[in-house]
Parts: sequence; C-alpha cells; structure tokens
Amino acid sequence: MVSQVLGRQVLGSGTSVGAHYREACRAKSRADFVSKIEGGLQELDETLYWLELFQEVYVDKYAQTQTLMTEANELISIFVSVVRSLKSAPAV
Repeated sequence: MVSQVLGRQVLGSGTSVGAHYREACRAKSRADFVSKIEGGLQELDETLYWLELFQEVYVDKYAQTQTLMTEANELISIFVSVVRSLKSAPAV
C-alpha cells in the first residue's frame, strides 16, 4: 500500500518534469521559458523528496532509487545552469 502511494507520487511529479520541459520548448518569450523550466525544477525537487521517502521505507531498494535520484540531480544541474545563463545574459 505504501509503495503504491509513493510510486504514484513519483510517477506524477517525475512525468510532470517532461511536460514542463515540453512547454518550455514552446515558450513565447525568454521569461516564459525560464518560468516553465523553473516549474520543472520544482517537480524535480518533489520527485527527489518522494524517492528519499521510498528509500527510507524500502532500504533494500536503495540501489534502484539511488540511480533515479542521481539522474534527477543531473537534470536539476542542467536546468539550474540553463536558468542562470538566461537570467544573466543580456536581453536580445
């Protein structure tokens, strides 16, 4: 039962990241793009939260969840780098 709840949460927030990225690719402005990428960052952070809870409950699944957490952290680094670059770049 607990695994189903956590799994649904991870699925929801994890797939939402892709939706935010897709929306960002269709942004109407730089500010709109940044806003949508930042929304994806929030979903990535939420996904990490649910994965951390899953690790605490299911210690035997640590390696599997750690791989997902590593990938989420890599995506966070990419998204943060994009946002920082766009916010610091002069307007076109």
